[in-house]
Amino acid sequence: MADVACLGILVADVIAKPVDEWPERGKLVLCDQTEMHSGGCAANTGVGLAKLGTDVAVLGKVGNDGFADFVIGRLESQGCDCSGIVRDPEASTSCTFVMVHSDGERSFIHNCGANGRLGPDDVNMEIVKASGILHLAGHNLMPGFDGEPAGSVLKRAKELGVTTCLDTAWDATGQWLKLVEPSLPHVDIALPSYEEAREITGKDEPRDVAQVLLDYGIKTVGLKMGAEGCYIRTAAGEEVRLPIYEVETVDATGAGDAFVAGFLRGVLEGWDIERTGRLASAVGALCCTGIGTTQGIRGWEETLEFVEKAM
Repeated sequence: MADVACLGILVADVIAKPVDEWPERGKLVLCDQTEMHSGGCAANTGVGLAKLGTDVAVLGKVGNDGFADFVIGRLESQGCDCSGIVRDPEASTSCTFVMVHSDGERSFIHNCGANGRLGPDDVNMEIVKASGILHLAGHNLMPGFDGEPAGSVLKRAKELGVTTCLDTAWDATGQWLKLVEPSLPHVDIALPSYEEAREITGKDEPRDVAQVLLDYGIKTVGLKMGAEGCYIRTAAGEEVRLPIYEVETVDATGAGDAFVAGFLRGVLEGWDIERTGRLASAVGALCCTGIGTTQGIRGWEETLEFVEKAM
């Protein structure tokens, strides 16, 4: 039985660093380091939770190829239950080429692959039912699942007594609220980036952005605000604004997903929003200290020590 079921996009990440310029057509540029990692919001948050000592299941869809073998193998090596990952023989596993700039910023080339073919029938509701939290990660990047299908799965999870959590991705289609609105009434915890939440709500101030989401019945909204930290507000009227932890940034890839992992672990611990937010911020900051989406994330005790020393 998993404490958290992470459902969403699964990706093989091929990372190169540093890449500060694109090669001219037909030419080549050199980099100092290349690595391959499991990626995608569901995988990143799942591994982050596992590193924090949480029992986690990862659900999604991959192809029947070498990238799929790598992603599943990587997740299993971190202790994730992968029995809910479906292999699609007609699609390739999603892949992202990540170019990490010298300052830690990233540029991406992405193939949607099997993520675009995920549907409600692919979701193992027995795994969801047995978990405490269903986290839907990467809404807006799954064309066959975004919108009404996602809403139906979240609705069913809530009917089963499972706490639901939603994290969005950038909506390249520009639909924003229209696309995500079917899910919002069935979400208990929303953890989008501030930029994405502004596009969804049409508001600018963090408090106003959060209020629009709370009006759908969401109980807790946590806005990831990058270098400005995070803003958390609840339906009960609690709110807190927290700064980031200063670390030497190697690669910011996956920091938002790491924040979510820390936040959900705080929820499982029953902590208040400030303590939960500090843990989430710490996991996100530590993620930035290693190359790749999860390499920098530390174990539970080491993360708690980091928070204690930083306060």
